[in-house]
Amino acid sequence: QVQLVESGGGLVQPGGSLRLSCAASGRTNVMGWFRQAPGKEREFVAMLNHRNSVITYYAEPVKGRFTVSRDSAKNTVYLQMNSLKPEDTAVYYCAAGYRDYVGPLREDDANYWGQGTQVTVSS
Repeated sequence: QVQLVESGGGLVQPGGSLRLSCAASGRTNVMGWFRQAPGKEREFVAMLNHRNSVITYYAEPVKGRFTVSRDSAKNTVYLQMNSLKPEDTAVYYCAAGYRDYVGPLREDDANYWGQGTQVTVSS
């Protein structure tokens, strides 16, 4: 069993930045981020495969603005979010799984989930 603990959400103005953190208690092959806006389904945001080298993949709406990275010593994954837009407002969830894959994660690719953290982009 792997526990994921998220931190770093909050309120930010459009164009601003936030960094989310997800600390894992064990190792998996992939870690990623999903988000769920009010009234919408949860959607994939970004993922990182660290089974061997680190390979990342991003959803189109965040490509070029968000960066996912990992600190192996801390077993922590980060989501650096820049140039934030109001449509980025959502609860962001960290996910981790054993499937050795690079690409858009599906919810059933995740074996473990974080508790979620609110990101609000508003002036």
